[in-house]
Amino acid sequence: MRFREHLRMLGRIQMLPVLESGEETLIGGQAVMEGVMMRSPHSYCIAVRKPDGTVATESKPLEKVSERYPIFKYPVLRGLGTLGQAMKLGFTALQFSANIAAEALLPASTVAVNAMAPGCVAAGGDEAKGTAAKKEGPFNNWIMGIQLAFSILFFIVAYKLVPLWITERITAGSPELHGRFAFNFIDGVIRIAIFLTFLYAMSRMKDIRRVFEYHGAEHRVVFNFESGKPVDIPTAQSFQTFHPRCGTSFLITVMIISMVVYTVLPFDSFSAKLLSRIVLIPLIAGLSYEIIRFAAKRQGSLLALLTAPGLWLQRITTKNPTDDQTEIAIVALRGAMELEQKHGGELVIA
Repeated sequence: MRFREHLRMLGRIQMLPVLESGEETLIGGQAVMEGVMMRSPHSYCIAVRKPDGTVATESKPLEKVSERYPIFKYPVLRGLGTLGQAMKLGFTALQFSANIAAEALLPASTVAVNAMAPGCVAAGGDEAKGTAAKKEGPFNNWIMGIQLAFSILFFIVAYKLVPLWITERITAGSPELHGRFAFNFIDGVIRIAIFLTFLYAMSRMKDIRRVFEYHGAEHRVVFNFESGKPVDIPTAQSFQTFHPRCGTSFLITVMIISMVVYTVLPFDSFSAKLLSRIVLIPLIAGLSYEIIRFAAKRQGSLLALLTAPGLWLQRITTKNPTDDQTEIAIVALRGAMELEQKHGGELVIA
């Protein structure tokens, strides 16, 4: 596997929180390489366009975190459970799509061979038969684990250590900026600036732009499903690509909430500030989830204003998809819904 491909994978892993959306009781999904993962409350399906134009899918049942662990039914904690499961699914979907893409880069004997599963729709619209034969691909669990660890380290350094260090340097010679409000406001602005710069830089990459097009397809198909109208390409293409439950909205909300939470922390040393920022990641994520959840249901509320910047940023993280890309999102949705109904789910696709 070429070094460039590993670097690209690191970038895609960093994009996972931006692309992820959905919650336990709703339809949600995520864009991956040349495909989409759709999840329902009790199942998920990944659909990926293969280099030869056919479609590879993988569908599996999914148990709600709150059903397995009742503690995750409570506010804030339910966000941690849902987000943790969403990130795990997103990681699985990204690995699946990466190994499908590897078929175009490596000899067939060294990559994952994924025969199309029952119900998978080929490019020409015919239903394929057979079972999925899976072999370990170049992006195996060890490789993905190493890249995930590096991505977590990158996140801590880029969004916790660097903003704090720069803020310490800026405020060192300015007594008027030593107050907690001013300090954490500067720290938050720097953090958001780093995030926006990274997001814009990634959006300039051709393959990431295609992921953002699939991201737009995922949002349109989710909107189509939620509208109750028949789910098809023309109908889905009539909806917008900006969705309030998008991971982009979640991340920017996390950064805004962080500024507020950090202001009340009674720490003055650099090490204590850094440690508290790392330790409080779960709490801030849980609070942000509750705000996003509330805002999605009450579009005109005051808290919904916190999600507005995330909707604006989706002009970067979502692009208008082609009909072929929208078709992939529909295949993923239908695969998830078919499995959902087999396990007694109540959601039905029109």
